[in-house]
Amino acid sequence: MLLACLPGLAAVLALVLCAIGVDRTGHGSGRPVAARPALPHQAPRPPIVPRTRWLGKDAPSQPPARYDDEVAAVFVHHTDSPNGYDCADAPRIIRYLYAGQTGAKDWDDIGYNFLVDRCGTIYEGRAGGVDRPVTGAHTQGFNHRTTGIAALGTFTAGVPVPQAMTDAIAALTAWKLGLSDTDPRGSVRLTSSNSLSRYASGTTILLPTLAGHSDGYMTSCPGAALAERLPAIRELAARLQGRS
Repeated sequence: MLLACLPGLAAVLALVLCAIGVDRTGHGSGRPVAARPALPHQAPRPPIVPRTRWLGKDAPSQPPARYDDEVAAVFVHHTDSPNGYDCADAPRIIRYLYAGQTGAKDWDDIGYNFLVDRCGTIYEGRAGGVDRPVTGAHTQGFNHRTTGIAALGTFTAGVPVPQAMTDAIAALTAWKLGLSDTDPRGSVRLTSSNSLSRYASGTTILLPTLAGHSDGYMTSCPGAALAERLPAIRELAARLQGRS
């Protein structure tokens, strides 16, 4: 079955279903159910394709997901894969990435928390729940308290970055950071957990709350063209959170 592609921000926002959770104080107690207060800058959750759509039901078993206390920052990546794909083939491409990371690299799961194709479709990556602070394996040294969003493709200098893709990254960033009331235009102090990162283990560094992979690791990822779009993505994500 072919996956429908989202043409851009208008479609992302038009398809959003935003549900406020509730706290239940007991099972069958008869007490009233109190609504969970909305955060000041809680953006709507964009449509996210579940991992079962690309992984299938016969996925190998893996260890339980690991969690942090919250998502305080987002790292943007590119997958360094071909750009000229049909968006209906995105699930196959993600399966290929998954096979490489769990095979040759011997990881327990795909490292990215989310992936976005050139049509703006968002896919769940690493298992554990899209609305939870799942510890990923995307930015060595800075996997804790962060989410990794990977753009399907290669976005080196001069390569066009689809507007639908950047709009979807902004919508996803606004929602994930909104869960901790974090401004996408701000900064956060994170502590490196691995000396193979750009900073020695134990070093606390001030990083953008919406960062590129190269901010935390010595790499050209997410590519110069996508890195140039990060300021505009930050601004759009902040507007989606209702920030002036």
